[in-house]
Amino acid sequence: MSKILVKNKDIAVPGESLAEGMDYLPGRGTYRDKEEIRAAMLGLVQIEGRAIKLIPLSGTYLPKKGDVIIGKVKEILMSGWMIDTNSAYHAMLSMKDATSEYIPKGADLTQYFTFGDYLVCKIINVTSQKLVDVTLRGPGLRKLRDGRIITVNTHKVPRIIGKKGSMVSMIKQATDCSIMVGQNGVIWLQGKEPEMEFLATDAIKKIEAEAHLSGLTDRIKKFLEKATGKTLTVATGE
Repeated sequence: MSKILVKNKDIAVPGESLAEGMDYLPGRGTYRDKEEIRAAMLGLVQIEGRAIKLIPLSGTYLPKKGDVIIGKVKEILMSGWMIDTNSAYHAMLSMKDATSEYIPKGADLTQYFTFGDYLVCKIINVTSQKLVDVTLRGPGLRKLRDGRIITVNTHKVPRIIGKKGSMVSMIKQATDCSIMVGQNGVIWLQGKEPEMEFLATDAIKKIEAEAHLSGLTDRIKKFLEKATGKTLTVATGE
């Protein structure tokens, strides 16, 4: 007789038996071992109908075409800039994708972007050899000025953003900070007051640490309300 041995949102460890019998299907992060479904990684159990899958709790970012990331200028080449993507793979920002301006051959590229600059860019190509190309030509893509940079586990980014942006919107509402969340786990924020930047950072780190626990939205709301004295509104459905 088939049965599930875990509950939704349980944390599973590699090799753990999640279900018995052939009525259930192994999804992402799981595998079938005879009549059992086992965990292939450390992850959060997600049961969808007959399918059982795991949401990774750790791991590094893997660049994907279409992702909007926050990258750091690591190297300046003759033809453009090498960008640190917070992963094992660097990206190339060519002169033609850096700006709509004409950049003459041999120009001093540090006039545009220099070492250590953070850029909001979009991945436009990833080859089978994991060569990554990015662009700055598009809405919202730009060089970031001032502010604070923090990094989080890339798998926690969807929880930090929230459904339809509800979680990050609540942090903005509480702290009056501008916040940009890169899909590579790099986050930029800028506030009018340093203490509000610190509060926003604390809230983001709290979400990262507690993303696998239920009732997270209410806890973050209470945390921010206590710190600011504001009454916050949360988008429904989060």
